[in-house]
Amino acid sequence: MDALLVVNAGSSSVKFQIFGFEGSGALQRLVKGQVDGIGGKPRLHASAHDGTGLIDRSYEPHDIADVPSALAVVGDWLRHTQKFTLIAVGHRVVHGGPHYDRPVVVDQNILTELERLCPLAPLHQPSNLASIRTLLARRPELPQVACFDTAFHRSHDALADHFAMPESYYHEGVRRYGFHGLSYEYIADRLRALAPELARGRVIVAHLGSGASMCAMKDGRSVESTMGFTALDGLPMGTRPGQIDPGVLLYLLTEKGMTPKAIEDFLYHDCGLKGLSGVSNDMRELESSRTPGATLAIDYFVYRIALNAGLLAAALNGLDGFVFTAGIGENSATIRARVAEKLGWLGASFDPAANAAGEFRISRPDSRIALLMVPTDEELMIARHTLSLLGRA
Repeated sequence: MDALLVVNAGSSSVKFQIFGFEGSGALQRLVKGQVDGIGGKPRLHASAHDGTGLIDRSYEPHDIADVPSALAVVGDWLRHTQKFTLIAVGHRVVHGGPHYDRPVVVDQNILTELERLCPLAPLHQPSNLASIRTLLARRPELPQVACFDTAFHRSHDALADHFAMPESYYHEGVRRYGFHGLSYEYIADRLRALAPELARGRVIVAHLGSGASMCAMKDGRSVESTMGFTALDGLPMGTRPGQIDPGVLLYLLTEKGMTPKAIEDFLYHDCGLKGLSGVSNDMRELESSRTPGATLAIDYFVYRIALNAGLLAAALNGLDGFVFTAGIGENSATIRARVAEKLGWLGASFDPAANAAGEFRISRPDSRIALLMVPTDEELMIARHTLSLLGRA
């Protein structure tokens, strides 16, 4: 069977999936796996489409010290245990900058252009591109497709994407991009199937996970997003602060004597839920904790989601629906309930029983806006784009 490999590479983990497809172009998920603990306590685990475990193996730190070695281990395991013909690889690439508004087949020239964007997404972009670079060297004949988290938001009006700075900076690419676009694109597509009337309306989608953002969509297109020039803006996240006064950064530079690199590390690794709580960046741990810091972090997370819902509803001139998705949005009934309660002024009427059961619709029949929980699937979106770009869909 012909198959696609989908890779989502981070600094300490590489997520991968294998999708098979027949002549009709219908995709079938065959394998789902991850290498985590890269450089520390590496572990490869994977399962089949039905959840059956295929491998769960730990390695020495020197065996999987970086993304290239993780890909080598995954490739070796796939070659020796799985029966398929790999015809292409699709990659999640966080930042496409001002030039890439759709997926592209990557060559060395495009890779070089994308590497220039690494300072705008230092937590993600270098690892995303390391996986592409590794496969270009090992399998140069294999088509590789980059799918960008920024592309879905390129439908924004220029007014929404500007900062109040001289126009020359905008033309240099200093603008609001928005991220998590592959997730939002998938949700927009699912809404067309599950709630077509709502899909044509005004919807806020809350992608709530370790990375978190919200997107205002009208007729399935992005109108506004909480994230901007980088993936630091907007909502508080696991280790990132979200919206912050630029004066705070000047204070860290001038009064605390921090270097730009130290500030970058601080903003990407030591803020957000982790910084507020002093406990963890994991919402599951915070919800089980009784410490004042954990309570503060959760309260702040919910408050900022509700605050940004008002901002996005204003961008849409009203609201017809609110969708929860991603790790926290899909799995924390408590967070969904607390956010929904704060959306009452927009006309939301919440159904606690449906929420506790994890149902698709968690609003009451008389609610003026629909409250939904829709699981996202960025990897399937990448596979679809890859197949389409190769002319096989």
